Amino acid sequence: MSRSSVTDGSPASIFATLDWLDLTTAARAAGVPESRIMLRHVAPNIVSPLIIKVTLDIGTAILLTAALSFLGLGAQPPTPEWGSMITTGRNFMLEYWWYPTFPGVAIFLTALGFNLLGDGVRDLLDPRLASS
Repeated sequence: MSRSSVTDGSPASIFATLDWLDLTTAARAAGVPESRIMLRHVAPNIVSPLIIKVTLDIGTAILLTAALSFLGLGAQPPTPEWGSMITTGRNFMLEYWWYPTFPGVAIFLTALGFNLLGDGVRDLLDPRLASS
């Protein structure tokens, strides 16, 4: 498996990519224990992709939670959720347009904010993007 074939960003692919790095191969050849390789070589290299993955996935989680709540599969009515607010507001949309609009805008802006944060963190932490 080549390094370029693993690009989906999942934790398994991150570890698969790092398994092929020269520094881990050289450390194994030098007889360094696996635990030291993990702490000294692998852990610093997976921190930035992991932070990027988490910040990008927060936006997806917000959208999925709102969608489930909109369909009635989320938290039940005393608990406020943006999806349930949109569901409630769509019954009154002609008279009170802001009921479903503002929760929808809040979902959009929050998901967009976390995605932009993830892109910004990626730009800061990825050395390959900084050199180009």
